[in-house]
Amino acid sequence: MDWTELKIYTSSQGVDALTGRLMDIGISGFVIQDKNDFEDFLQHKDGNWDYIDDDLYELRNAETSVTVYISNDADGAETLSMIKQQLSALKALDNGGEYGRLECEFSSVREQDWANNWKQFFKPLKIGSRLLIKPSWEQTQPIDQRVVVEIDPAASFGTGQHNTTQLCLELLEENIQQGDKLLDLGCGSGILSVSGVMLGASYAYAVDIEEGAVSIAAENAAKNGISPERYKAVCGNIIEDSALRESIGSGYDVVCANIVADVLIAMSPFFAGFLKSGGRLITSGIIEKRFPEVLESILKNGFTLTGKRQKDDWIACSFVK
Repeated sequence: MDWTELKIYTSSQGVDALTGRLMDIGISGFVIQDKNDFEDFLQHKDGNWDYIDDDLYELRNAETSVTVYISNDADGAETLSMIKQQLSALKALDNGGEYGRLECEFSSVREQDWANNWKQFFKPLKIGSRLLIKPSWEQTQPIDQRVVVEIDPAASFGTGQHNTTQLCLELLEENIQQGDKLLDLGCGSGILSVSGVMLGASYAYAVDIEEGAVSIAAENAAKNGISPERYKAVCGNIIEDSALRESIGSGYDVVCANIVADVLIAMSPFFAGFLKSGGRLITSGIIEKRFPEVLESILKNGFTLTGKRQKDDWIACSFVK
């Protein structure tokens, strides 16, 4: 498998927060370059270091960064989208700018070129017993009377290739009913909410912290013939914005949230307020080691666990209010 180097710029204060979020999306290997660490080394080096290469001294002026490696395929594209989602979330929390600029760049290729290259790996994909997810550039015939959902993710998370999305779609397929009202928190490409409507929901409200994701989700809804009256996408942060929570309203039959552990925990006090009594909550994006604390947080906020699925290190769950 081929890999591409991705460097994320941060600050000494931001390294721990950034690497913590990278681990929460399944990235366990990274290289940290921190000029403060080098300064500390210079001050405490022993006598064996008589000569230090000039290139090492350049670290004193280098911007702190965390380097990761992503695969050159559709899964790598999903990973990149997850990374960008986490950077946006960190920026939203970092009002004082202590975490640096939180931007990423490829080492040897332009991002738009890399993004076009991985499209060759994004093929029609059967998920669950009823769904067939496909990009617009792939032609396919109906298979096993499956519901065909056309998704072009652009720069947003959600092609169906990643385990978290597949798990969430499988649970959504099991829980959605004709005429349901659906809320999609952290919608990304809109794959969950669009699929929900295609499976029978009468209406979907999609929310994401990224303005670009909101536009892409709305476009994907339109590509699948869903009218604006049945699909609304807005940009915002439900954790911090009470006005947004009020505008979303309540009485939803299903709420789905495919995000990460920390965000699910922060959202858990609000889930019940969106749902009607007996409503279903579907959560995904949970790395195995974080599952106990996510589960505890949701259960104590008025839910009962009804289902759990796992692929590799990723877990998705369904609950009832």
